[in-house]
Amino acid sequence: MFPVLLLLFILVPVIEIGLFIQVGGWLGLWPTLALVLITAFVGASLVRNQGLMTLASVQDRLNRGELPAQQILEGVMLAVAGVLLLTPGFMTDAMGMLVLLPAPRAALAKQVMKRVTVSQAGFGQGGFHQGGNTQGPFGDDPFRRGGRDDDGNTFEGEYERKDDDDDDNHRLR
Repeated sequence: MFPVLLLLFILVPVIEIGLFIQVGGWLGLWPTLALVLITAFVGASLVRNQGLMTLASVQDRLNRGELPAQQILEGVMLAVAGVLLLTPGFMTDAMGMLVLLPAPRAALAKQVMKRVTVSQAGFGQGGFHQGGNTQGPFGDDPFRRGGRDDDGNTFEGEYERKDDDDDDNHRLR
């Protein structure tokens, strides 16, 4: 993952600088700067409007008793689109506008939803899994023993009973 991020942090600015030089040579300095500022303001406005529409869709699905997973993912994608549109550059603006459009955003959200499955098996066994993996982010599931899946209803532990009266007596003294 680190090499991919490093490559992105190097390639994206290099491509953006190249595009600035090309567009600046064609339009001139001030029209190029104006175009960058206009795309940032228009993009922020469009992200706000699309975000409100997505929020209304989430509320509608919740009112019907449905899980709005795709709409929530689209809301996250809108936040990413907002960051891309506010970042100065023509390539990031193009990517942000692509995510901002409802049809490509819905298609991208469906592709992400296919890759990530949500398990609702119960405490300790639920969560996000990729490809049916029952292993958590920090190693094996602590509620699985010996390779078999327990029912998840029994937890071993120790407890100590404290009376409320004891606590009140100590506070009064």
